[in-house]
Formats: sequence, C-alpha cells, structure tokens
Amino acid sequence: MNWITIKKCSEFYGYTEEAIRAKIKKGQWVIDQHFTKAPDGRILISIKGVNKWIVS
Repeated sequence: MNWITIKKCSEFYGYTEEAIRAKIKKGQWVIDQHFTKAPDGRILISIKGVNKWIVS
C-alpha cells in the first residue's frame, strides 16, 4: 500500500488533517510526489513520498 487518505495520514503521522491540507496548499508537498488526486477528485497521500520528505 502506498496511497492513503488524508484521514489515515493524519492518524499515522500525527499531523492534523488541516496541517496536511496546508502543506499541500503551500506547496511543501508536491503533486505526484507526496500526494495525488484520484479520478473522483479525492486527495491521496503517498506514504513513500512523505517518508522521504520527513528525512530530508
């Protein structure tokens, strides 16, 4: 599993859902690297991408 919902990401990493959305909006997390949008418009977070961001 690589892609998870914002809610699951919040539970897993301890960031609030609002903080995750802020990282996306501010450009700290990049589309197709840290997150993507599913065909239905839902935002999904990349576990691998976020793990790389954490250690950078």
